[in-house]
Parts: sequence; C-alpha cells; structure tokens
Amino acid sequence: MQHTRARNALVLEATVRIRPCSLMSLVVGFLYSISNQDIATLICSIWLKLPSMAILLFLGTSILALVVWTAFSIFRNYQAARRIGLPIVVSPVSTLNPFWILLWRGFPAILSLKHLPFGLGTWARCTSMGWAFQDKHKLHDEIGPLFTLVTPAANEVTVADPEAAYAVLARRKDYIKPAVMYEQLNVFGRNLNTVEGEDWQRHRRLTAPSFNEKTSSLVWEEARRQARDMASSWSQQGPQGTTEVVGDTATLALHVLTCAGFGESYPFNAGVRKVAEGHAMTYRDSLSLCLSNIITFAIIPKRYLSYPFLPEKLRKLGQAVQEFQQYMEEMLARERDSGAKGTSETPNLMSALVRASDEDAQARDSGQRSSKLGFTDEEIFGNIFAFSLAGHETTANTVAYALVLLAAHPQYQDWVREEIMQIQDTSAGDYNSSFPRLQRCLAVMYETLRLYGSIVFIPRAASDESQELVNRNGDGFVLPPSTSVNLNVQALHTDPKTWGSDSLSWRPSRWLTDSSRGTSSVKKTESQTFISLPKGSFIPWADGPRVCPGQKFAQVEFVAVVATLLGKYRVKPVLETGQTEEDGRKALLEMVDDSAIFAITLQMNQPRKVALVWEALP
Repeated sequence: MQHTRARNALVLEATVRIRPCSLMSLVVGFLYSISNQDIATLICSIWLKLPSMAILLFLGTSILALVVWTAFSIFRNYQAARRIGLPIVVSPVSTLNPFWILLWRGFPAILSLKHLPFGLGTWARCTSMGWAFQDKHKLHDEIGPLFTLVTPAANEVTVADPEAAYAVLARRKDYIKPAVMYEQLNVFGRNLNTVEGEDWQRHRRLTAPSFNEKTSSLVWEEARRQARDMASSWSQQGPQGTTEVVGDTATLALHVLTCAGFGESYPFNAGVRKVAEGHAMTYRDSLSLCLSNIITFAIIPKRYLSYPFLPEKLRKLGQAVQEFQQYMEEMLARERDSGAKGTSETPNLMSALVRASDEDAQARDSGQRSSKLGFTDEEIFGNIFAFSLAGHETTANTVAYALVLLAAHPQYQDWVREEIMQIQDTSAGDYNSSFPRLQRCLAVMYETLRLYGSIVFIPRAASDESQELVNRNGDGFVLPPSTSVNLNVQALHTDPKTWGSDSLSWRPSRWLTDSSRGTSSVKKTESQTFISLPKGSFIPWADGPRVCPGQKFAQVEFVAVVATLLGKYRVKPVLETGQTEEDGRKALLEMVDDSAIFAITLQMNQPRKVALVWEALP
C-alpha cells in the first residue's frame, strides 16, 4: 500500500511538470489520491461508461464517499497515533497525496491555510515538499522535538531530537530505507544507495576501498587545478562579474569526480562541457537532465522515453538517458582496456567497480553464486549514477552556497585567508601538509551544510516489527511496524538548544574553539579545534553504518577549492546603481534564502540574480 501511494504521488509529480494546468491532471490526481486503490479502479471503470450528466452525479456521490472514507481513515490512524504517545498533528492530506501535490504546486496560496487560528492550519506547515527548509525549528519549538503527523494514508513520525535521530541512523536493520523513496535512483541499475541487507554489505565492501588517502590526494590536486582555471575565468569578467557560480561549480565538481572517481581528466573549459565524438549531448547536460528529472524515472521506464508520441520534454529526457548510458559504457570499456593492457594508473572507483564486475563474471562462469562476489555491468552503471548524484550535485551546491555567503560576509573571507596565508608560508601546498591544517575552510563548509545542506530530511521506516525510539530526555515511544520516520535535518541543524540563540545566523567561527587566548593571531590558527557536538545533531552525510562513504571526498574537494580561491582573490557582489555595500549583502542573503527542493536537493531559485566579481589580491 505504501509503495502504491508513493508511486501515485510520483506519477502526479511528473504530470505536473509536463502540464501543470491540465484538467485531466486534476481529475487523475483526485482519483489517485484515494488510499484504497480498488475503489479508485472501480470509479474509473464506471466513470468511463457513464453519459456526461450522469458523470456529474456519480462524481458528487464519489466525492461524498471519499470524504467519509477519509474521515474514517483519519480516525483509525489517530487511534494508532495516540498509542505512540507523541504530540499529534492531524492532516486531511499526506505529503505524498498526489492531489495535494498538484494543488499546492499549482496554487501556492493554498499553503496560507497554515495561518488559521487555534492551530487549525498546522498541518499545512508540514505537508509540502521541502517545508523544513522554510520552517527551520519553529514547528518543533511549538509542539516538541518529535511528533506524529496523522493523515488518511498513514502516520508519519517527524524527528528533530538528536538522540532519537542518531538511534534511527545507527540501527540500520530496525530503521530501513523505504524502497519506494529511492526506487528512482535505480534507473541505471541497483546501487549502494538503494540496496538493503546482504546486498548493501556487498556494495559497501566493494566501493568503500576506493575512498582512501590516495584518492583524497588526487581529489586535492584536481580540485585545486580546476579552481585555478575557474577563478581565472571569473576574474577575466572584470567589474561586471559572473552570474555563473552555480553552473561553473557544477562543472568543477563533475570534473573532479570524473578524474578521481572514473579516471577521466578534463580541463575546466572543455571536458564535460564539450560534445564528445559519437554523441549528441555533453556528458554534463545528459547527467544534469537525468538528475533534474529523477522523479520521472519512477513513473516511466527509461526504454519508453524516446517514443515519438511523448511530449518533447520527455523525449529530450529519453535522449539524455541514452547519451549518459553511452558515456558510462564508454568509460567502462576504456577502464577494462586499460586494465587488460596494464596501463591503469591510480586506483579509483571505476577500477574498483570493474574488478568487482570481473569477479562476478568469473563466478558465474564457474557456477558459483555471484550475488556475494562482484558487480554486474548494470550495477556498475547504477553506482556511477548514484555517485554522480552524491559526489557532483551535492558538493557543487555546497561550494556555490558557500561562495555566495562568503561574498556576503567579507569578514569571514579575511578570517579564512589568515589561515591560508600562514599555511602557504609553512607547507608545500600538497594534501598531506595542507588539508589537515585548513580548519577554517572546513568550518565554512560545515556551517554552509548546517543551514543550506542539499538534503533537508532523511526518510526511514520502521522494520516489520515494532521499534522503540528514545529521546534525549530518556522518554521512550514504541512505533508500530512499517511506520514512516522522517529525520528533520533542517530542524536538527537549527535547534537553539544545540546551536544557541543565533542558530539561524551563518557564523563559521562557531565550529572552532581557541585554546590560545592572548597569543598572536598566527598561532591562534594552529591552536583551534572543532567543537564537540551531541550525536545526531549534525547529519549532512547521515550517520551510523550508512553514513555517506564520500564524506571525506567532499570535504577535501571543498577545502581545496575555497583555499585556492580565497588565497588569491577577494569576492564581492556587483552593486546596482544606487546600491550600498549593505544593499548588496542583503541581496546575496535573499538569493540564498530563496531556495527550494528541486528533484531531491536544495537549490537556489534565482542563482543568477546577483553577479559576483572576483578581484585578484595584491
């Protein structure tokens, strides 16, 4: 049932993208919002056989029946929620209700229902996609760190308690990834993000060795090279600045990934920006289209996307799928050829996947069980796509947000640059001598992820047995089997109990403590250490056994880029006529705060609204 509800929500999401004002979309959305799919099927079959006047009468009767059914479902789920013992928010719709998705996307004013008095509109605050980014910790301040959202479809427990959040992430067998929420990531094959149980252990075992110190060193050098070229390109724009920070950081991150992850090295102004021989689209564009339309893959199998009767947008997506598949096949063929000739250089993710694939093939040839040994080619492609999402889009977004925020806070540019200058004077600039000492750069990353992380919630579900969840006060609550559990990452990252009264302010210095008060500023940069936080209070890469394996990869890349840029340049907003520096700062902050969930990650709505000028330091 849960799978069907979520799939129907995704159906409508794809429909809205194509024809947001379609009357047929409204009708389909209404019918598929029914929690009982047998009733929905019956209504559709009867409707098609009725004359037009009878349809109106039948539709009215159906709506009345559905209202009664909804009321009964809410009452039933409310009784179950009372047994959990958490504060309750009752909603007439669920976050995955396709009719509701169509309604609030087409008519955002409907969300004004949240302003109804006496708490009658509380449900409207927490049932739209990405609501947590706008609400921060406000709702939890009002009703508590954990609450149950009662809907006609199911009960959903929202968690903003660090102790409880960490328990959910640490107990991977008790709280599993809901398969339907991750199914679209299987478009090119099953991968580390989507598998569970023994399959997950196999994927983790085969991919984890690729994320080592040699890889980190390669990431460091490649990120610095890309950043130098990117900064040179930006500085050449002169006083008019650049509005392509988001697009260019995406190119940079993709180049770093293809080099360190797949063994493909490109110059910043070429590479994935150029259409390769035998292709009609660039690597970057084909991947970007696949990522931005990821929800569609849960609805329409990729093999159908090139049908000529489909809308142009879907046919373009079908072309992107074919192009990206071809790019991956070519990378795989080159890696196998290099391995066979003994010319493969630094081990990377691709070489590890290929070795695992060869082991799988050998096992099948000898009649052994291959499921516990290596990868199929389809699993290689699935993991390439998954790591492209995790290692490209999320890191690029973080770098872009950080650069805009640094432009809005010039005092933190000076703060970071002080550390960079000291390290440049005392190290060779390589990974081993530089990265561990660039703590302020890493603090900038952490603070950016805290307020503008790509993921604002992490979905989990209780296993097929009841699970106890304990909060930081020691209170325990028993969740029924298969209960949806949403970790509110944004609320955890802005909880005043953890982060203080300025929890909504971007202040990278909060991450470091200084144990050398009274000494010179140069020595202070060496003596700073990171603060200790309660487990579960900062989870941009999740936590526990399923913590993101590319966490160090992303950290090294970010620090290398920021250190390279701020070591030689100062960034500031381009001011419009009559604007003051404070006006420019406010415009930048408005640009980052005007963000929303696109596909599955947080992104700025208008990333080109304010240009940034990069001035070389004397």
